[in-house]
Amino acid sequence: MIVGHTPRIRQAFQKAWSALIALFFWDLAVTIFYFLSPFRAPALPLTIFGTALALILGFRVNSAYQRWWEGRILWGGMVNVSRSFTRAILAYLPSCGRELADELVQRHIAYVHALRCQLRRQDPAPDVQRVLGCDDVPELSRRNPANALLEGSDKRMADAVRQGWIDTIQQSRLEAMLVDMSNAQGGMERLKNTPLPAQYRSFPKFFTRLFCILLPVGLVETLGVATPIGSAMAGFMYLAVLQIGDDLVDPFANTIHDLPLLSVTTMIEGDLRQSIGQDPPPLIDPVDGVLW
Repeated sequence: MIVGHTPRIRQAFQKAWSALIALFFWDLAVTIFYFLSPFRAPALPLTIFGTALALILGFRVNSAYQRWWEGRILWGGMVNVSRSFTRAILAYLPSCGRELADELVQRHIAYVHALRCQLRRQDPAPDVQRVLGCDDVPELSRRNPANALLEGSDKRMADAVRQGWIDTIQQSRLEAMLVDMSNAQGGMERLKNTPLPAQYRSFPKFFTRLFCILLPVGLVETLGVATPIGSAMAGFMYLAVLQIGDDLVDPFANTIHDLPLLSVTTMIEGDLRQSIGQDPPPLIDPVDGVLW
């Protein structure tokens, strides 16, 4: 996620620069052709085209931003339930079950890191093995390691009930928190695995490019030699809005535009480790204005 008070236009719209260069040379070619030939540009209803296209792009960007913001809400809920789960575990389990309490907290730290890696299509093994302190983690062989870690924690709490360390009411309270985690994970996986419909992706891109091609033809009569600059700048605004939608549609894409999942999971790890008396890891600092 790009942070800082002053946005870097080159960084934010890095992918649009190549299209802008191509658009400028196209505008230049149209302008040269206009002045060297007897052809006169037809009157194009660019105002109507531009207004309709702006509405389509605005609707698309709003849809993409809703997905991005929903992902942030889900991870915010994960932060809250992680703290509540740890607090309840330490409060419910007696001193004789402190080893189990520490294990459950560490397993939850491994869970959030595994979930982050799964959403970013990365290997969760290094982080899970680091947190749990062992190389042999059976849950890593499962298709969904994060869900497997959650199941293992639930079984350990059931063992605590059988040993009389917690009662069924306390177990129900802890189980409700695990359900909240599972629901949040399901929402994140839905966002990751369900892209916008093809019409949302293909039609705006096609009409934006078509509009940029027609733009110098409709402006050359008015702008004259200034057409390459004026048309390129106007087209760049539409291309930039189009790219904003592409950047926000996947909040877990591991790009400079996605949610800072590494920062969030590191913060969770620090809070939970301090709860069990361990040293927290250092917080993640932005790198070149980007928080990962």
